[in-house]
Amino acid sequence: MSTSSPTSTSQQLLAAQALARTREAKYARRARVNQMALALSLAAMAFGVFWLIWILWQTLYLGIGGLSVATFTEMTPPPNEAGGILNAIFGSLVMVGVATFVGTPIGIMAGIYLAEYNPHGWLSSVIRFVNDILLSAPSIVIGLFVYSLVVAQFKSFSGLAGSIALALITIPVVIRTTENMLQLVPPGLREAAYALGTPKWKVILSITLRAARAGVVTGILLAVARIAGETAPLLFTALNNQFWTADVTQPMASLPVTIFKFAMSPYENWQQLAWAGVFLITVAVLALNILARVLTRGKN
Repeated sequence: MSTSSPTSTSQQLLAAQALARTREAKYARRARVNQMALALSLAAMAFGVFWLIWILWQTLYLGIGGLSVATFTEMTPPPNEAGGILNAIFGSLVMVGVATFVGTPIGIMAGIYLAEYNPHGWLSSVIRFVNDILLSAPSIVIGLFVYSLVVAQFKSFSGLAGSIALALITIPVVIRTTENMLQLVPPGLREAAYALGTPKWKVILSITLRAARAGVVTGILLAVARIAGETAPLLFTALNNQFWTADVTQPMASLPVTIFKFAMSPYENWQQLAWAGVFLITVAVLALNILARVLTRGKN
C-alpha cells in the first residue's frame, strides 16, 4: 500500500490554496464589476425618473391651472381673450376615431392573413417588409405622402386627410400586434377544432382571435395612444381651424396642432390653453396605457 510523501502533500496543499485565492480574486473582481454596473444602472434609472417626474409635475401644475369650464365649452379664442379648446378636443376625437375605425379592421385582417393563411409565402414577406418600413417611418413623411395624395389633389386641407394620415400610422402597429398575438396561440387549439370539422374561418373567429383578444385589443389601444399626440401629419393634412366644424371635408382643429400653435405664441391665455391641452392628452394617453397593461395582465 503506497502512501504519499510529505513533500507531495504540501505541494497539493499549496496548489489548493493558490486555486482558492484565484477563485476568491475572480469572485471579488466580479462582485466589484457587478456593483459598478448596478450603481450605473440605478443612476441611469434615477436620471430618467427625475426628468419624467419633472415633466409630469410641470404638466400637472401648469395644465390644471389652465383648466376651467370655458376650456370645455368655448372655441379657441383670439389673442388676449377668454376662450377654450372645445373645437380642438372635438376635432381630435373625430380624426382619431375615424382613423381607428378605418385602420383597425385593415390591420387585424392583414395580421390574420400573415399568421393564419400565408405565414411563409413571398407575399407575406413583402407585407412584413413594408409594414416594418411604415413602423419606422417618421410621421412627417406620412403626412407629406397624404398631402400629395389627398390635399394637393382636392386643393384643400381637411379632417378626412388627417384621418387618413393617422390611419396609416395605426395600421402597421395593429398588424404587428395581431400577427404576434395569433402566433402565440397554441397549435393544438387549431388542430382540435379542425379535427371536429370546423371550417378555417370559424376557427380563426371563435378560437384563435378569442384566445388572442386581450393582446389584439392592447395593440389597438397602444396605436390609439400613439396617434393621439401626433402633430406633424396633421399640419400637412388637417391644418387647423379656429372655429367649430363637424365637416371632415374642411380644415379641422386638433389638440396637438393647437398646442403647437399656442405654445409658440407670446400670449399668456394661449399658453395656458396649450398647457391645458397637454394635460388632457397626457391623461388620455396614460389612461390608455394603463388599460393596455390591465388587459395584458389579465391575459397572462
